[in-house]
Amino acid sequence: MIIEKKYRVDVANVNTSNLLSNSGILRLFENIACLHSDMAGYGMNQIEKTHLTWVLLNWKVHVIKRVPYGSIVNIKTWARTANVFFTLRDFEMYDEKNNLICTASSKWTLINTDLNSITRITDAVISCYEPEEKSVFGENDIVKLKKPEILGNPDFTFTVLRKDIDVNQHMHNIYYLDYAYEALPEEIYTKPEGNDFEIMYKSGAKLGNTVSCFYLSQENNEHFIVMQGSDKKQLHAIVKLKF
Repeated sequence: MIIEKKYRVDVANVNTSNLLSNSGILRLFENIACLHSDMAGYGMNQIEKTHLTWVLLNWKVHVIKRVPYGSIVNIKTWARTANVFFTLRDFEMYDEKNNLICTASSKWTLINTDLNSITRITDAVISCYEPEEKSVFGENDIVKLKKPEILGNPDFTFTVLRKDIDVNQHMHNIYYLDYAYEALPEEIYTKPEGNDFEIMYKSGAKLGNTVSCFYLSQENNEHFIVMQGSDKKQLHAIVKLKF
């Protein structure tokens, strides 16, 4: 089942160039993903009944064109066939002339809120989403990002604040991207936003945690930000940006 919804690009979702930002893209994609879960009976308002909640593991996003503030975009999303421990969800975004301007894939796992642990994704659950076989990247999975070797001191450190916490009592996933940008060197940060990026989430940062961000530049214009606990033992996320 492919669902679609039109959104207006508002001021919270544009960057300093007045164009739809990467964080804005994720925010819109999350909104429609939550809408689909509401329709399937496993949304945020049903957690108390189902004792189940979805947790995001990965993003992979490719931007073709950015539209300015005030534009209307049409977003399509669909769930894909799951295995017992994770499922994929893909997205397409179109402009007002029906041109494809962004594609994305995401990976999710299901958490039992009573046990606070991963639980099996049953056929009964996934069938409510009426999954599709279509894949925007032609892949059956999102390849895990490899953690680069870290040397030296962190490039940026922050403490998780109350405003960062989501319904699952972890730092909301979009904030990892926002904070990762703060670790970029000025000459990279001031460039136009990269049109290809990936995020791999490992261990959710919680209220009061201190998170250290390490910036590493690689070949092919790839830039990594490794986000981990101040003791360097707990990996929270890896962000890969391509400019």
